[in-house]
Amino acid sequence: MLSRVHGSLLSRLPAAAVLAFFASPVLANDSPELFGIPLDFILFAVTLLGVALFHHHVLKVALAGLVVISLYKIAFTGFKTGDGIGGFASHMAHEWSLLFNLFLLLVGFALLARHFEDSGVPEVLPRLLPANWLGPFALLFIIWILSGFLDNIAAALIGATIAASVFRRKLHPGYLAAIVAASNAGGAGSVVGDTTTTMMWIAGISPLEVISAYVASAVALVVFGVPAALQQNRYQPIVHNFHAAHHIDYARVGIVAFILVAAISTNITVNLNFPESAESYPFLGAAVWGALLIAVPLRKPEWSLLPEAIKGSVFLLALVACASMMPVERLPAASWQTALGLGFVSSVFDNIPLTALALKQGGYDWGVLAFAVGYGGSMLWFGSSSGVAVANIFSEAKSVGKWLLHGWHIPLGYLAGFFALLMMVGWNPKPV
Repeated sequence: MLSRVHGSLLSRLPAAAVLAFFASPVLANDSPELFGIPLDFILFAVTLLGVALFHHHVLKVALAGLVVISLYKIAFTGFKTGDGIGGFASHMAHEWSLLFNLFLLLVGFALLARHFEDSGVPEVLPRLLPANWLGPFALLFIIWILSGFLDNIAAALIGATIAASVFRRKLHPGYLAAIVAASNAGGAGSVVGDTTTTMMWIAGISPLEVISAYVASAVALVVFGVPAALQQNRYQPIVHNFHAAHHIDYARVGIVAFILVAAISTNITVNLNFPESAESYPFLGAAVWGALLIAVPLRKPEWSLLPEAIKGSVFLLALVACASMMPVERLPAASWQTALGLGFVSSVFDNIPLTALALKQGGYDWGVLAFAVGYGGSMLWFGSSSGVAVANIFSEAKSVGKWLLHGWHIPLGYLAGFFALLMMVGWNPKPV
């Protein structure tokens, strides 16, 4: 039965084949194996398969997978922090800051996106964007730029909010995938644009060693952006209404700017002055919510969004928690081939522990790795936090089949960007 389930997963999710490759001899541990693969990974793969097949019940599937994997680890294999319930408690105590920070960011940025939508700015943008397919492409470029100095979740949500307005909420599945890809690609070369690059910065890697990822990101943007823009323009062009009166609520614009400045300044301050505390407290999420609450007397957030935002966030956190319990003890030798594979793995496996392991191992070209693990999650909707955030707004994105079918240009952009970076810059491994 398990062999049939595993085979079905490989046929539907090609990236899982890469995960299985990494999980075999190079990730050996004391866990029981089936077909040379630790049973932990098979349970996680079955969970991901359930998410792929039952996209209308993803929260139930993810929580069920979390319970099963947790019970299995408690009863049989234990954790790095110890065995049994005590080991589980110690593991979750170590992970709580990351999980809670992600929860606060996802829910907070959902409220921020509504502030931006209600500001009236998205109604004005059709006047600024070009006509025909260049309009959708220009919007992807804006998202790409924003993600370089904002968190990629914020960039994706702001972009999706603008798109919802200018395309009258009629978004092609391929364009939804491109919004996520643009946000992930744009943050790959900036140490404040993505959690993984921030981790590299904290570990002592210079921002100049990561910035080369922009070569790959720019190539990828063109490769996936042009076909995605053509898809959207055929499906629903930008709606121009030059004669309509548009009122901009500058108070809400100021609130959005205030929240983003609070997030960016907190991120930079903590990483520069208190790097040893960065993983012990959810500073970024707390800053976003602090700014949100301070602004309540000026404009109240749309609190009615909280139930759905919380539901979508809990789903992502369940998958991240499952990933944190996987027995990823070591990676193959650092090489560009390994980095290429890690990009595919990151579409089904949380890129934060992958990046942490690569940092411990050392010997990578950090620009290549930043692009691989940052952009790679775009290949599936639940492969990155920005993808989950966008899917919370557009539920039609929660279909692996549609994402793969209509977002075919996303993996093509990954391969084109990756090899363009190798050819133009080369593989230049550096120690941490």
